[in-house]
Amino acid sequence: MKAGGTSEMTVRLENPDTAEAQDTGVPAPGQRVTVRNRPWVVTDVVRSTAASDDPARAAEAATSHLITLSSLESDGRDEELRVVWELEQATDVHDQYELPSPSDGFDEPGRLDAFLDAVRWGAIASADKTALQAPFRSGVEIQDYQLDPVVRALSMPRTNLLIADDVGLGKTVEAGLVMQELMLRHRARSMLIVCPAGLTLQWRDEMRDKFGLDFRIVNTKMLRELRRAAGPYANPWTHHPRLIVSIDWLKREPPMRMLRELLPQVPEYPRAFDLLVVDEVHTCAPSGSGK
Repeated sequence: MKAGGTSEMTVRLENPDTAEAQDTGVPAPGQRVTVRNRPWVVTDVVRSTAASDDPARAAEAATSHLITLSSLESDGRDEELRVVWELEQATDVHDQYELPSPSDGFDEPGRLDAFLDAVRWGAIASADKTALQAPFRSGVEIQDYQLDPVVRALSMPRTNLLIADDVGLGKTVEAGLVMQELMLRHRARSMLIVCPAGLTLQWRDEMRDKFGLDFRIVNTKMLRELRRAAGPYANPWTHHPRLIVSIDWLKREPPMRMLRELLPQVPEYPRAFDLLVVDEVHTCAPSGSGK
């Protein structure tokens, strides 16, 4: 920072663990890293050494660090990953402790004013139930009647809707609007869509193309790839905040067992899934009762 054109001062923020981290190559909390070809920020570092009764061996034991990471990707917000840093391959630590230099100059007042206007117009006010954002952020031509489920969802303290429009009137669009609006208002983060097997790809493509929401399909192939990358005990229900699963695959014992491991016996907060969407819900009702 230059003052009067005669002196120069550099402002630097230091983390207590920065010096040790730079010497050992282990990142410190707050640093940005690249792990498994994805950007993360370090939220916690736990140092451990191999336990041994022999003091000499304990001194020579290699130190390992359990690193907790939080995703920086827009479609993986709040996604966490825990790794043993010394066992990871092709990692990269980015130095984030020095403040950026203003040597490149400052924005013009008009440009800064336009930026502040854009932030203000795009902001979500949770208390204002009449200002909808999802219709303006989606890539579909919305009909008036398709806004009714969104308005009803925002008026409920706990959203519980049955959308039973006729075929071709856009039930998927209405559900997508509700999901996007609740996510923008931070009322729902983790979402699960349960649908027939033939509609999983359609749901994934429509959520991505029309609403910009990245969903991942949970099936046998995905489970195999996940456990090859993250270990044999990886749970597919926790690897991504937005998932799609077919009803037939969910009925099997292994997926149900892994889901029961995630769900508590007594419901508690925060929920494992904030929002559940069931397509073709009439297929889930018991048959033969006549009611």
